[in-house]
Amino acid sequence: MEVINKDSEKFMYDYLNSSSPTGFESSGQQKWVEYIKQYVDEWHLDNYGTAYGIINPGKPYRVVIEAHADEIGWFVNYISDKGFISVIRNGGSDHLIAPSKRVKIFTKNGPVQGVFGWPAIHTRKGAKSKLSPTMDNIFIDVGAKSKEEVEELGIKVGCVATFEDELMLLNDKFYVGRALDNRMGGFCIAQVARLIKENNIELPYSLYIVNAVQEEIGLRGAQMIADTIKPHVAIVTDVCHDTNTPLIDKKIQGDTTAGDGPSLTFAPAVHTKLLGLIMDTAEEKEIPYQRAASSRSTGTDTDAFAYSNGGVPSALISLPLKYMHTTVESAHKDDVKHVSLLIYETLLKIEENHNFKYF
Repeated sequence: MEVINKDSEKFMYDYLNSSSPTGFESSGQQKWVEYIKQYVDEWHLDNYGTAYGIINPGKPYRVVIEAHADEIGWFVNYISDKGFISVIRNGGSDHLIAPSKRVKIFTKNGPVQGVFGWPAIHTRKGAKSKLSPTMDNIFIDVGAKSKEEVEELGIKVGCVATFEDELMLLNDKFYVGRALDNRMGGFCIAQVARLIKENNIELPYSLYIVNAVQEEIGLRGAQMIADTIKPHVAIVTDVCHDTNTPLIDKKIQGDTTAGDGPSLTFAPAVHTKLLGLIMDTAEEKEIPYQRAASSRSTGTDTDAFAYSNGGVPSALISLPLKYMHTTVESAHKDDVKHVSLLIYETLLKIEENHNFKYF
């Protein structure tokens, strides 16, 4: 079974190269819907932009597989008289990596290119020799010499910006780019829908393939769509940290390596029986996986589904990722395949009115 084929990889590049900053996800969502609608029986969009397709609609038992569509970015917060733009975060954007990065600022007139400027090393003398980026001193330059010229480009306070970095393949092993967190998850669940369609699978329940918005600012899209769908089971995919890169303490962050398989999380929000079914499936189908633990919340949409509607059995399948929330987020090709495959094979184990009660 070909989990990822040439056509789906083409979709991956198109989708991951799009921009979907939190609260403004429409560009990426349109591409995602256009792809999945060939594999689902119907699709819908909620008021805030969460998109979902349904396979086998109308069944009383409802299963969700979910990823989030939004990426981190910046809001224009102030424009100086000389035309330099100060920003605030939209999600968990990292100010340390901003200087020298290219950006797109989204306006009513279309995107405007800019750069995060930074004083040259030659000019950082004396007290400024140790100057480092902070939220108070980073700025965007769009090549304008005045506030008026910036505004003529359509840039206003409240416009959103994202880094401009396209997906690439590193050493024929790693997909590298911005916003793999978590549009790569959206790609994975889309492949699950494709595999179900191409293999003529008849599910005994309704399957909802959900690409939620606004995860980066508090799981908001998942909260809304959980109340809409009222699922009986939810399998969420997101990213986790590859902790074997330099400068990470594995005693604190756990031991996870990109390329060694999806990471399965033990946490209060993760339903023990559903997690057990996923692990049993992985072992039966010889799909490699790793283990991780979260002492309180998982920090993912799993929490939103688990604690909705009186409690929904939920589990998290994570894609190990190097350099999260940078422009060089890196995911191993094998892990992308195995995340998709593990979700697919687990769905085949879930029965109509499946009993996930503790005892």
